[in-house]
Amino acid sequence: MTEPAFVFDLSTALTIGAIVLLLICSAFFSGSETALTAASRAKLRAQADKTADPDAHRAQRALQVTDDSERMIGSLLLGNNIVNILSASLATALLTRAFGDGGVALATFVMTALVLVFGEVLPKTVAITYPEAVAIRVAPVVRVLVAAFSPLVATVRALVRGLLRLIGLKPDNEGRMLAMREEIVGAIALGHSEGAVEKEDRDRLLGALDLSDRTVEEVMKHRRHIEMIDADLPPEEILSRVLSSPHTRLPMYREDPENIIGVIHAKDLLREVERLLRDGAGDPEQLSGLDVMKVAMKPYFVPETTTLDEQMREFLKRRTHFALVVDEYGALQGLITLEDIIEEIIGDITDEFDVVRNEDVPKQDETGNYLVDGAMTIRDLNRALDWSLPDDEANTVAGLVIHEAQMIPNEGQIFRFHGFRFEVAARRENRITKLKIRPL
Repeated sequence: MTEPAFVFDLSTALTIGAIVLLLICSAFFSGSETALTAASRAKLRAQADKTADPDAHRAQRALQVTDDSERMIGSLLLGNNIVNILSASLATALLTRAFGDGGVALATFVMTALVLVFGEVLPKTVAITYPEAVAIRVAPVVRVLVAAFSPLVATVRALVRGLLRLIGLKPDNEGRMLAMREEIVGAIALGHSEGAVEKEDRDRLLGALDLSDRTVEEVMKHRRHIEMIDADLPPEEILSRVLSSPHTRLPMYREDPENIIGVIHAKDLLREVERLLRDGAGDPEQLSGLDVMKVAMKPYFVPETTTLDEQMREFLKRRTHFALVVDEYGALQGLITLEDIIEEIIGDITDEFDVVRNEDVPKQDETGNYLVDGAMTIRDLNRALDWSLPDDEANTVAGLVIHEAQMIPNEGQIFRFHGFRFEVAARRENRITKLKIRPL
């Protein structure tokens, strides 16, 4: 008995129409998933904040939809699987009726090609090319679908989380928020590598982001380089030293440099000098009665473990720019100013009174080596030459060499680590003063 011939009737036309409609739905689900996951929430937030923008309201809806990304993706995957399976079933039934048992293989091949091209690759390509534009347009529909599929998605989510716990995995709901900073840093670095962000702009942006991770100890001026004044010196000598110093504020000590008793500001000192001269009818002998401690400010001490972000806030709160840094035992370690913190963001700030030391700027010789001051910070060296030497274990270049060598090297010794060649060019006592460095 022969099988009846295939007849193209209304039922066949409706089946083909249903398959086409389901493929369109598949394209919508696939494109929506890609667009909503690839869209930058920062760009959507910026667009939503522009009230004059006609798409601001839709951008706000897209943000609301992506707030719970797990539920959103679950709803879209559920809808996508339903329409794909249903379209494959209808195609199998249609082609089986037309070609018999061979229709199953034919339906598999045809639907795989159609779903791959029109249901996956094409919509996802469009969505990944214009993620924000597609996201704000599909968000209203997706919002309704998420609400409709919510009970079933919640059940699936509970089942999935239970299975994850069985294998020792616990979903981290705060992971996206904690990764926000790393995402920004990565975007800035990627923009620089692709030429969209200039090196100076990258350094400023990353410097601002690093303030909460860096401590006062890393950027302070070491106590060996602090210019101090003995409070027991004659007033004329103190006045002369203050005026000849390039610094506006100078710590004052008595008997021992560790015993800081005040901080003198050049402007306060000059005001007191002007008052004495005015009261004494301009007689210079009146300067012998100058009481420096009368105009000196109380010293402000901070622990060396304070973060730069916190210290900057304290400077602004106290309306001061100068602090002395101490360790856990209260011993003086150095000093830090608001300018030091700002320089971590925008780079070195110099004025007409600053002493610019050319030897601090790395110079390259004919062999490709850079002559670097041992006291130069690793961060400054990385900024100057666009290197990536680690600064987790040491603040200065000399400190990095000593840490890696596990010794105080002698002049002429050579080391290779972190992809660089280090040669000790000069050493004074137990300090490495000059280094020759070149990338390997």
